[in-house]
Amino acid sequence: MPSRPDAQDPPSAAATPQADDFRRLRESGKVAGVSKAVGGAFVATRDAIARALVRVGVTPNRLTLLGFVATCGAGYCLARGAFQQVPYFYTGSGPVGWWPLLAAGFLVLAGAFDMLDGAVARLGNLRTRFGGILDSSVDRFSDMAIFVGCAWCFMRTGNLTGQLLALLALCNAFLISYVKARAEAIIEDCSVGYWLRGERFAAVLIGCVSGHVAAVLWQLAVLSFFTVLRRLDYARRAAAALDGSRPAPRRGPEAGLLGVLQLWRHPRGSVPYDVVTGLNIAYIIVAPWLWPVLLAQGPYADPLRRWLSG
Repeated sequence: MPSRPDAQDPPSAAATPQADDFRRLRESGKVAGVSKAVGGAFVATRDAIARALVRVGVTPNRLTLLGFVATCGAGYCLARGAFQQVPYFYTGSGPVGWWPLLAAGFLVLAGAFDMLDGAVARLGNLRTRFGGILDSSVDRFSDMAIFVGCAWCFMRTGNLTGQLLALLALCNAFLISYVKARAEAIIEDCSVGYWLRGERFAAVLIGCVSGHVAAVLWQLAVLSFFTVLRRLDYARRAAAALDGSRPAPRRGPEAGLLGVLQLWRHPRGSVPYDVVTGLNIAYIIVAPWLWPVLLAQGPYADPLRRWLSG
């Protein structure tokens, strides 16, 4: 969940994560993509609902905790059936059921609370120092609920690969957050990398709707680790620049041909960002039909066990 601004910040200085994204998009000079329009519509709707909640006396901390309860519901559903395909995407072999879709319903509810707690704090002038700490801490508990639920499911089915992937995805989620928090004790900002919490949350949600949760675990166990490395590298270069009294390094793609190829480093809302996001969504939906291991099914459903026993 996005951290709420510090209580000492004046209202005009309380930038939202979406405002930061749009500012970075403007500064980059990149053409806005579809995600910019979608994000703007979500922001407008969220703020309208948040104002109504402020009027009836709802507090940000209650919304944060309700979001965690909803995420625990999703974790329970994943513990029961993360390995299942949903009936409307069934390939004709392997377990099928509605548990992933039920998890998606809880995640939608959790995402709504996630968006609203910070908006209520900002629009209702209800920001507190502890609120931001609670928000960030609950984010980590929420990650645990999702990935521990997945690990429990694959433990029940005896799939060692699924258990390891869930563990690695959880470790990456914690490391992405930790490196940022530790780096920002020294440098001004370390919000770099593609796999931010919003992207990870959306990937899990799409995986649940499509019944391809195992494919998402492969994705987050492998690809999100590159965001950890990206943040470590940026923190190293930013700290060196600070020591040498030089300007901070580029947050976006590198200059030249290399930067043209680094589509994932472009800001949210840009066309290159939309391309990378579209490819990730296509992987979640299509790749498991082509490679059954991504459904945790078939003779290679558990490659780790095969390797250990071979």
